Amino acid sequence: MRKIYLVGFMGCGKSAIGRRLSYFLRMPYYDMDHEIVRQQGMSIPEIFEKYGESHFRALETEFLRNFRDEACIISTGGGVAINEENRKIMRRTGLVFFLDATFEDIYIRIKNDKNRPIVQRSTKQELEQLYHTRRKFYRTAGHIRVLTEGRTLRQIVEYIAFQVNRLKGEQ
Repeated sequence: MRKIYLVGFMGCGKSAIGRRLSYFLRMPYYDMDHEIVRQQGMSIPEIFEKYGESHFRALETEFLRNFRDEACIISTGGGVAINEENRKIMRRTGLVFFLDATFEDIYIRIKNDKNRPIVQRSTKQELEQLYHTRRKFYRTAGHIRVLTEGRTLRQIVEYIAFQVNRLKGEQ
């Protein structure tokens, strides 16, 4: 099995699920945002402030192109799937799971997060519009859609692991 990518809107649970899935499947886990922060030596808000969003998006594409050639789990940033090249890279190099959470669930999690520049400068209505705009890109990127509403982290992790193992058996 190659890479496992988790895509979805900010706050949908990519990092929490990625960490648990790593333990469950005994595969290394990487959070794309954390890796970019580590490589750049500055926080995401600092990167946005100093270089702008388009530079940050270019860093995401560079990450997907050049990150370790190993079987691993990667939780992507919320905007990664917007870029067509990013979607192609992920679909070509791994299995992509779209974590589909409701906007209300997401908003409760992100509304006070100071590490999310887009949240800090947007109203709830603007975030909801962004959520609906991005959903089509997540659907296009994902091989498998995972509905998260009303499910525990454990149930979601077990479902993804089941799908990964099922598909491994087909290869």
